[in-house]
Amino acid sequence: MRDFGGIVERSPVRVVRPRSAGEVARAVREAAAQGLDAVPRGLGHSTYGQSLTAGVSIDLRELTGVEVGGRHAVAAAGTSWREVLAATLPHGLVPPVLTDYLDVTVGGTISAGGVGGTSHVRGTQAENVLALDVVVDGGEPVVCSPAVRPGLFDAVRAGLGRHGVITRATLPLVRAPERVLCCTIPCRDAADVLRVQREVRADDMSAQIKPSDDGGGWTYEVKAVLHGDGAQPPPGTTDTEELPYFDFCDRMRPDVEELIRLGEWARPHPWAMVFLPAPRAAAVIKATLADMTPADLGRSGVILVKSLRVGHVPMLAVPDDPVLFSVLRTASPGCASAAEMLAANGTLLDRTRAVGGTRYAVDSVPA
Repeated sequence: MRDFGGIVERSPVRVVRPRSAGEVARAVREAAAQGLDAVPRGLGHSTYGQSLTAGVSIDLRELTGVEVGGRHAVAAAGTSWREVLAATLPHGLVPPVLTDYLDVTVGGTISAGGVGGTSHVRGTQAENVLALDVVVDGGEPVVCSPAVRPGLFDAVRAGLGRHGVITRATLPLVRAPERVLCCTIPCRDAADVLRVQREVRADDMSAQIKPSDDGGGWTYEVKAVLHGDGAQPPPGTTDTEELPYFDFCDRMRPDVEELIRLGEWARPHPWAMVFLPAPRAAAVIKATLADMTPADLGRSGVILVKSLRVGHVPMLAVPDDPVLFSVLRTASPGCASAAEMLAANGTLLDRTRAVGGTRYAVDSVPA
């Protein structure tokens, strides 16, 4: 069995596909009685075997369903964010933070942390949770929240399943816009990207670094997305596109379909994702890019930069004023090998730790 990273492979003793919290609890109890690890797995979008085990794999993809009531939704852990949106948007509501890629699960991203375009304002998905249903060690199902078992609540959010299996999440909802204005702002370098992300007010914010067309360097651009009618492009905008809100949320689907067609989606993905302290981020990004060529990134690789706010998520170790720097490599034919990309990820981790940064633990950095 592999995950999305396609680098680590493990064979579980058995795979359990529960359809209820009770079946999850039974699987955890039986694994404990046999001295086996029980590891939850959603859509397996981790990149270095974090969702794999040689014990009991608890495949949560059949534990699905969403109920919307008032300004909150209750979603089973195996529900994808696409399915959450399908349930909430008819009510004109949406979770405060969505991942850029919708085909990952509620339980999986809350267990990891979950960063999205609105995280510079609203924090991570792990912060935007009202309550969780969890099966703890020994197979006991319990409910936790900031007021009920707060220690467990803090341990399972961004806890990578080590302190319990999330079976259901109660999520806050906010008003969804009908349309958005997507604005592209070219930047000179990484420092300029961070300046724009700090100074421009936008509802959704991200940045991408791409190989330049002449192959002689890198180009930098910020995507600032404004919600609602009548929005005015920020200073420096060179291109705009107006989209229905759901089309914006699902913007990755055409690209993913093309990557699947080309075979790139199935190739190894040695991803490096690190949290850098904002005052030192530009220097680390510059040094990393100086060591890279497009072949070190892969044909479908992507580099992202995202300033964010984390709030109270104790299990998610980040520096003050964090910047998420993501080098999302693909080991394409004719490019650097997966082993070479992993070695480069290790170098980035060394640089990150040297300036007081941390790694995002769903990445492919050999620690």
